[in-house]
Amino acid sequence: RLLASAHYGERWGRHWLDLVRYADSAGDSADYPVPQAYLYRNYVINSFNKDKPYDQFIREQIAGDLLPGQTEAQRWERVVATGYLAIARRFSVRPERNMHLTIEDTIDNVGKSFLGLSVRCARCHNHKYDPISSKDYYALYGVFDSTRYPFAGSENIQEQQDLISRLPQSKVDVILKPFRAELRALDEQMKELEEERKTALAQTGERPATARTLDEIKAEIKKLKKLRKPILAKMPDLEMTFAVTEGTPHNARVQIRGDPKKLGEEVPRRFLQILGGQDLPSWARGSGRLQLAEWLSDRQNPLTARVMVNRIWQHHFGKGIVATPSNFGRRGAAPTHPQLLDYLALQFMESGWSIKAMHRRIMLSQTYQLASNGDARNARADADNKLLWKFNRRRLDAEAIRDSLLMISGELDTTMGEAHSFPHQGTWGFTQHKPFVDVYETKRRSVYLMTQRIQKHPYLSIFDGADNNSSTAGRLVTTTPIQALFMMNSAFVHERADQLARGLIAEVPETPRRIDRAHRVALGRPARPEELRKAEHYLKQARKKLAAAGTPVSELYPQALASYLRALLSSNEFLFVD
Repeated sequence: RLLASAHYGERWGRHWLDLVRYADSAGDSADYPVPQAYLYRNYVINSFNKDKPYDQFIREQIAGDLLPGQTEAQRWERVVATGYLAIARRFSVRPERNMHLTIEDTIDNVGKSFLGLSVRCARCHNHKYDPISSKDYYALYGVFDSTRYPFAGSENIQEQQDLISRLPQSKVDVILKPFRAELRALDEQMKELEEERKTALAQTGERPATARTLDEIKAEIKKLKKLRKPILAKMPDLEMTFAVTEGTPHNARVQIRGDPKKLGEEVPRRFLQILGGQDLPSWARGSGRLQLAEWLSDRQNPLTARVMVNRIWQHHFGKGIVATPSNFGRRGAAPTHPQLLDYLALQFMESGWSIKAMHRRIMLSQTYQLASNGDARNARADADNKLLWKFNRRRLDAEAIRDSLLMISGELDTTMGEAHSFPHQGTWGFTQHKPFVDVYETKRRSVYLMTQRIQKHPYLSIFDGADNNSSTAGRLVTTTPIQALFMMNSAFVHERADQLARGLIAEVPETPRRIDRAHRVALGRPARPEELRKAEHYLKQARKKLAAAGTPVSELYPQALASYLRALLSSNEFLFVD
């Protein structure tokens, strides 16, 4: 039943989104929004729900645009899948001039997410600990440097470029032709002004009498940008996705000490030497992404299956068989049960790379079904529970806490999230001093919250949400006063408790039965006799205090019940799973 639920993909898709540092903005100095990013997010959720074979899931994210599609819908889905590469971080005021950093971010994420290896360490020199050379890094660099990434916009170019349209390009050209014609004239003027600005900046001697000052040039540029905005605002919204496509195929040269201005020898595109070092076939004409996707998902690759089954184990038990799930290298932790890891990896591949089959295999085991308490003798022998003689008690993560609060108050919107309400592109003017910053409220599940790179979502930051700038293999679990204060005082929790209280009053007669229902809904068990007595005493005292504070008589009981419910929702029993 749980595996068949549409909410399964939302839960397990979130784990994958942590890994691939998903965000709804680009991460440049002005953190330009990416309104189309949600398509990739929903692709991930749908893929988990459909139990897409993991090897296929890999191929689509690396090279979906190069795979054949049996239908137009399947072709589009595979193009959307390459949003995985497209959402790599952008850097600085001019991200188009710092693509080497975006490619570094891509290589780092591919290495960690699929292979459990820190490949980016070889950017400046051979890896200090693992058998990954600098040439390995630039062999992969050539693949991604031969790929065209979309442009999210920036302080200097305040509009998106190079997105992929669902319509054929010929139709797009016809639709956009009149708007592009209007923009072209302005863009030509802008180009001339940029050249003039550069000349003015370089001017050291006496300025010609006919030349304009730098301030005059900047004012003219600002005026042209203002003229462009109404044209952009009129342009029709075509169905586009933030995805990659093929660029100009070429090999990269080693960047000495990671400096793109100091180039060394050329390196042919190929896979990591330690994992086979397969070269691009002589007939290959593209970037090499298709071949890379095949190398990553090859059954002979010793890492891919192991890394994924370890992640599945990690999210079921709180810790992987390898405790460093994105580092299977020399500096990572050794597996506590290496034979078990090998067995599960083999079973994973033989099941057709089915993630749902792996869930079932793990969750039906006796080990998974153990309780959180256990024998004191075991605790003395294995205090860290490395041998899994009990289940590790765990706090709910940020999304589960918020979703649970909405669910028990009866307010959770279970529909799938769609596009966020970003401002129209024609109004964009974000800068490094005034970056894009916003929060969009929703009662959908927390996986659908809009998340940025420059600023953490205010709620997710309290309960250890993922870092949207880098791959999060496992979240930290902190205990802070701010978390307790949020559960006691935040408007969000107050509103959920008020709603639950009014629902209990409307649906359940008598206080003892209401308290019992609240315990069943929030804690999954009936209230004990002592808890019922304490609750009735608390409600009596709370009503007296509310009356003394001037609360209307009609609100005394609802507000007292809501305050009791807040205490229940702040309890460890609500926030932790045994």
